[in-house]
Amino acid sequence: MGDAMSRHFYILAATLGFFALVSCGMIFVPSSFQPGLPANGSLWKSLSLVLLLGGLLSALVGVMSHLFEQVDRRSEARRIAERQRRRKP
Repeated sequence: MGDAMSRHFYILAATLGFFALVSCGMIFVPSSFQPGLPANGSLWKSLSLVLLLGGLLSALVGVMSHLFEQVDRRSEARRIAERQRRRKP
């Protein structure tokens, strides 16, 4: 169950990264192909930067949650092994 949470953060990071690339590509599209969309290049650059930072932050949270889950899993396995060792003699 815990791995699913970090997987969700990875998916969110990939989605935000994809949209950051799309908004970065919108800088190079002429304004005649963008009816109803902002044609200002600095707005697309800012949006791309915000999406990229959000994706990187989401990836960092996913990595950290995965590491903490792994530490919890290993410490639980160690506690169980120690209990079984104490019960044997």
